[in-house]
Amino acid sequence: RGRWRKMARCGAGLCCCCGDRESRTPEELTILGETHEEEDEILPRKDYESLDYDRCINDPYLEILESMDNKKAQKYEAVKWMLVFAIGVCTGLVGLFVDFFVRLFTQLKFRVVQSSVEECTEKGCLALSLLELLGFNLTFVFLASLLVLIQPVAAGSGIPEIKCYLNGVKVPGVVRLRTVVCKAMGVLFSVAGGLFVGKEGPMIHSGAVVGAGLPQFQSISLRKIQFNFPYFRSDRDKRDFVSAGAAAGVAAAFGAPIGGTLFSLEEGSSFWNQGLTWKVLFCSMAATFTLNFFRSGIQFGSWGSFQLPGLLNFGEFKCSESDKKCHLWTAVDLGFFILMGIVGGLLGATFNCLNKRLAKYRMRNVHPKPKLVRVLESLLVSLTTTVVVFLASMVLGECRQMSSSRHSGNDTLSLQDISEDVNSSIKTFFCPNETYNDMATLFFNPQESAILQLFHQDGTFSPVTLSLFFLLYFLLSCWTYGISVPSGLFVPSLLCGAAFGRLVANLLKSYIGLDHIYSGTFALIGAAAFLGGVVRMTISLTVILIESTNEITYGLPIMITLMVAKWTGDFFNKGIYDIHVNLRGVPLLEWETGVEMDKLRASDIMEPNLTYVYPHTRIQSLVSILRTTVHHAFPVVTENRGNEREFMKGNQLISNNIKFKKSSILTRAGEQRKRSQSMKSYPSSELRNMCDEHIATEEPPEKEDLLQQMLERRYTPYPNLYPDQSPSEEWTMEERFRPLTFHGLILRSQLVTLLDRGVCYSESQSSASQPRLSHAEMSEDYPRYPDIHDLDLTLLNPRMIVDVTPYMNPSPFTVSPNTHVSQVFNLFRTMGLRHLPVVNAVGEVVGIITRHNLTHEFLQARLRQHYQTI
Repeated sequence: RGRWRKMARCGAGLCCCCGDRESRTPEELTILGETHEEEDEILPRKDYESLDYDRCINDPYLEILESMDNKKAQKYEAVKWMLVFAIGVCTGLVGLFVDFFVRLFTQLKFRVVQSSVEECTEKGCLALSLLELLGFNLTFVFLASLLVLIQPVAAGSGIPEIKCYLNGVKVPGVVRLRTVVCKAMGVLFSVAGGLFVGKEGPMIHSGAVVGAGLPQFQSISLRKIQFNFPYFRSDRDKRDFVSAGAAAGVAAAFGAPIGGTLFSLEEGSSFWNQGLTWKVLFCSMAATFTLNFFRSGIQFGSWGSFQLPGLLNFGEFKCSESDKKCHLWTAVDLGFFILMGIVGGLLGATFNCLNKRLAKYRMRNVHPKPKLVRVLESLLVSLTTTVVVFLASMVLGECRQMSSSRHSGNDTLSLQDISEDVNSSIKTFFCPNETYNDMATLFFNPQESAILQLFHQDGTFSPVTLSLFFLLYFLLSCWTYGISVPSGLFVPSLLCGAAFGRLVANLLKSYIGLDHIYSGTFALIGAAAFLGGVVRMTISLTVILIESTNEITYGLPIMITLMVAKWTGDFFNKGIYDIHVNLRGVPLLEWETGVEMDKLRASDIMEPNLTYVYPHTRIQSLVSILRTTVHHAFPVVTENRGNEREFMKGNQLISNNIKFKKSSILTRAGEQRKRSQSMKSYPSSELRNMCDEHIATEEPPEKEDLLQQMLERRYTPYPNLYPDQSPSEEWTMEERFRPLTFHGLILRSQLVTLLDRGVCYSESQSSASQPRLSHAEMSEDYPRYPDIHDLDLTLLNPRMIVDVTPYMNPSPFTVSPNTHVSQVFNLFRTMGLRHLPVVNAVGEVVGIITRHNLTHEFLQARLRQHYQTI
């Protein structure tokens, strides 16, 4: 059901790194007299469904409220808290599963390859060691790619998809059980396969899937396993649980429950309240301590000691007791931190620019081809990475002297404290006694161990080694992110930035003589600067890093570095997750609109061409509307007719306010005529049918013959039902856009449910004889309601009538046509709406606003049209 829209993007040269040009549709380019350049790239745009956070307060819902007393409300809340705790525990167990098998496979691989290297160093058979390493890595990456073929949405980190979901966009398949299975198993193979990816990002996705599925007690992948649990079957409840699951994923990955809570708040959740904050924090705590309990027990045998709070542990930053002049950081160091933040922002912007170009190339040349091509690309990346790592470790490394204080002082955490199976994280390939190979120490270890080496290793790393390591890691991680394997970006960015920070510390010590600086602090600030320049997160990332280091004194330098890195990177492009969201064409809503958008009103951005239903509508009309449109909500209206007798049952909904109409009140016909006249010289696909030579310049007075025609056509199928008939040829402007009194909003899923269950009455009966459905029956098929084309409606009489008034939302949020766009945007985003009707002063619906009407691209196009009109 997707549609293809064209986006004008930056072409060759440095345009990508210097800011994105606004994407414009071909119609908009025609309006502005511009055309596509040959180098401009065309990317697909899809229509995504929106989540509806607004409650539908209809009769079935009110029946539940009437039957619910304080005792039932407390039980309902208690069940919610139990589910939140279960989500946290399950997310922690998923993290335990991933961590256990990643460590198992990684230790097996390095044990075999390291033993082979030591033997072949004397025998001269290092090629055999390389083949062994290739065998391990290619096998693991191949398995990860196969899992992505089973569930394509499991590729990548999953953070862009979860960010979209929390923002109110329903991404297909993103929270399915099959997704979390493929994600969890795929990421352990990706990490064990030696790719420059992390397992922290996929943990966030996995937690969100657990949060979405566990409270439902059913799964489409396990159709036979279902429980009679009719609660929490709405987008509102599901989105709250997804927020809790995503936060639990962050907490399990970094041991940062507060950071996880802030992540859900910062990265998408629009509607937020105190109760949700408390539940999300509780869920994060449950995930953190569940993972901590089992990891500490498994690795150290001390059950209940809680020594390992997250999958990624930064260790304790502490100066050596023998060095009295050492300080973690001083006020003078803040100047260097600011400069590192600027450089980190520039490096992050370069990383995002290169990765964006790679993503576009994959969309044009890899994704359209057979799926096997994606697997081959993943294997090619794995092959290249393995060869580079092996050769760099063997050839480019330098032998450095081991420090006598390596097991004391500031090296409080080495790999020995984290793994009992690996004797040391120091690699001595081709180096004599009491020396170690610095390049092999960084490359021939798990990424978490390499980060600990850069943070806490008292021995030095050669500046040349750090520079080469940073360059190789930067390029390979940029190439890797986006291939068809589950992959995270946090750990590669932290490792790359830590190498950059350690390089800065070495240069300051060697060439400026600042011997008092603490190298671990500069490595940490470098990691924060590069990660902040790539992902552009501020509040949550600051707290995550503080909780991971367990050192509150790092709060100020980390916050300043992240802010500077974000400001610097934002000058050139967006964060990596926002870039991938935009490439997918997801209508993501930012926190607020620009100041210039207040020049627009709701009437400028709304859609006036409505598809509506009457309070009492025949089955044939409903079926025709549902089968010939793709809209997900329909205004429930009555037509305004002067001096008209009752023509429907349920006369309390009859409107006769046409006599109160004034010339100053916006009508649908008047608004459409105004748009048509202003766009005659700038044809657009949205308004092309309205630009005909028969449109009058002034609104004609309403006449009795027009009312009589409208009265005679009251049972005529709604215009625009049949695509082969052009309403502009058969209907006048007043007929097509006749006044409609607004009474409520009915969803497509509700209409389909009513038809599927045969809720209707005959013309000779009263609407009171129509069967009534409970709230549980209305939401029984959530979240996958039947499709109208799959329903067997042969037993229903098409002349039967459906009374939709008990099931519609009689009091949705509405706005006036004169409401400023900033107010419309804030209402829509803050309340998590899906549809926002525009109602004039006399209660007539004149248009409707959806998420696509509030995207940055759409608002920019409307603003340009506004300037052209002026």
